[in-house]
Amino acid sequence: MADSQSKATLGNVKPDIGSMIRVNQAGEYGAAQIYKGQLAVMGEDAPDSSAIHRMAEQEQRHLDAFDRMIVERNVRPTALQPFWRVAGYALGAGTAIMGPRAAMACTAAVETEIDLHYQEQMEQLADAGEPELLGKITEFREEELEHKQTAIDSGAEETFGYPVLSGVIRLGCKLAIGLSKRI
Repeated sequence: MADSQSKATLGNVKPDIGSMIRVNQAGEYGAAQIYKGQLAVMGEDAPDSSAIHRMAEQEQRHLDAFDRMIVERNVRPTALQPFWRVAGYALGAGTAIMGPRAAMACTAAVETEIDLHYQEQMEQLADAGEPELLGKITEFREEELEHKQTAIDSGAEETFGYPVLSGVIRLGCKLAIGLSKRI
């Protein structure tokens, strides 16, 4: 009897909305920093920078939405934000130094993890009575998937060492997500 009660209780666990907002705000902040780093290296007017400008504008819109939610819902932002600022910018600049395809490989890797992350949150929010948050995450996930496709169409997978570069970036994203939920 106790086992069935425990399972029922676990099945009805409400998602930690504060943690979701905190990690999403941190992720969008990191993404904005990645694109700033890439544009700083590539140049604002470089031929390859137009797609990055468009993606950066969308990431800024996502960040603005989560910034508002942080304030409206009185959610503590991650204490790691100064670190994500430096790490995101360095990742963006570093991949841009490697070339436009490597910059796009960075985007493809990051967006792969963000897709999985947002999909997990959407599943948790399906019956949680949070239509605004679910709607934003759903909308933003679609745009993140567009970013990934843009990166792939721009030759991300043709980058020298792509499997290793992508794997390292994805691992870093997973670590950042885990830490930003809690810290």
